[in-house]
Amino acid sequence: MSSSLYRGMLATLLCLLVGACGSLTADKPEPVAEVPEIRPGILQGYLPMSDPLESVVFVPASPEENAARQQLDNAISRQALALRDTPRWALATQDAHLGFPAAANTFSCALDLPISEEKTPALYMLLRRTLADVGLATYSAKNAYQRPRPFMANGQPTCTPEEEEMLRGDGSYPSGHTSIGWGWALILAELAPERAEAILARGKAFGESRIVCNVHWYSDVVAGRMVAAGAVATLHANPQFMAAMAAARAEIRAVREQGQTSPLDCEKEKKALAFRL
Repeated sequence: MSSSLYRGMLATLLCLLVGACGSLTADKPEPVAEVPEIRPGILQGYLPMSDPLESVVFVPASPEENAARQQLDNAISRQALALRDTPRWALATQDAHLGFPAAANTFSCALDLPISEEKTPALYMLLRRTLADVGLATYSAKNAYQRPRPFMANGQPTCTPEEEEMLRGDGSYPSGHTSIGWGWALILAELAPERAEAILARGKAFGESRIVCNVHWYSDVVAGRMVAAGAVATLHANPQFMAAMAAARAEIRAVREQGQTSPLDCEKEKKALAFRL
């Protein structure tokens, strides 16, 4: 992959990370000395950037205009539009922003633990680094298929209007947010198998938030999960990642033994997730 193409991918991911395209926000994390940033706010992952996962090799082509898969996408998109201005819409808006430290809270309720640089530094670092590994893995397929996004077809609002201009030029298929969320869910379910069902359900909902936001089709989300599975499998051959997993697993065990639980309003999240597609 050319260096210029990779720079473009990183610029897009940076735009999504900070939650507002065009300028950095207060959500920008402090630099971490031990791990270099590949762009402001984005830490180097565990996998070598010189040899990214070629998702286009195993992700099937996006649906054709009149195909049954597209008809299913259209039907689910219409259902999702009905969730505008509900608690589910509010949660989808929250899920849209990948910037740390806020993004670390995504799985706090599912894991029933605090996730922060102060309370769980090993886990926090694991999530920050794998964001690049799993998110960037979608781009060889994205760039190959260049699928228009739902809001471009239906003319309806998204939950992140400030990102719409950038999203118009960033292929819809597969969903990078979904790949990140499902990748995190797979990693966390391995680290805390006693909470696997809740973690995987939250990872599923994280991808579906992109449908609720009117920025991805259902088939984009399915393909994003496929990319995540491939990226996480690849990570398991990386010694640094496996060492980070061991450290995070021990940390989770220690924090749980201390009796710490999620500091978030998990009942509010549960009610939002009750709105289903």
